[in-house]
Amino acid sequence: MTGDKVWGDSTYRTLIAYTDGASQGNPGPAGIGVIIVHPDGAVIKELSEAIGQTTNNVAEYTALIRALEEALLLGCTDILIFSDSELLVNQIAGTYKVRQPHLYPLYQKVQMLRAKFQRAQLTYLPRESNREADALSKRAAAGNLGGKDSIPP
Repeated sequence: MTGDKVWGDSTYRTLIAYTDGASQGNPGPAGIGVIIVHPDGAVIKELSEAIGQTTNNVAEYTALIRALEEALLLGCTDILIFSDSELLVNQIAGTYKVRQPHLYPLYQKVQMLRAKFQRAQLTYLPRESNREADALSKRAAAGNLGGKDSIPP
């Protein structure tokens, strides 16, 4: 029953996440957007969080970290994550080096979280195919939430 919710339990074995980070001004007011879905397409959780003043790349990493943390809380062991940040995807894959010193601790945290899964795959998704997570991150960056907030499914 991989991927199926266990009735009477809040554990999900397989999940899919869409992540995005946005910064107005780069650096500037920033936010993240995360959508976690069941393989059948049912939305389990949406996050739209303001994360203060930072860069777009920090926001992208923060969104990925939040997706991994939320998936672990849901009992997920196998996750497929989509991001529209080519830099992030290639740094996590090891194709690109993490050259910015302020990103390295975030990179390390992602790797530590990924190690807690049986499988945690990060895949590039073109921006136009990641519109929902993009909208959540931009809304948070614009300050429409007045701080951290979670949107129930």
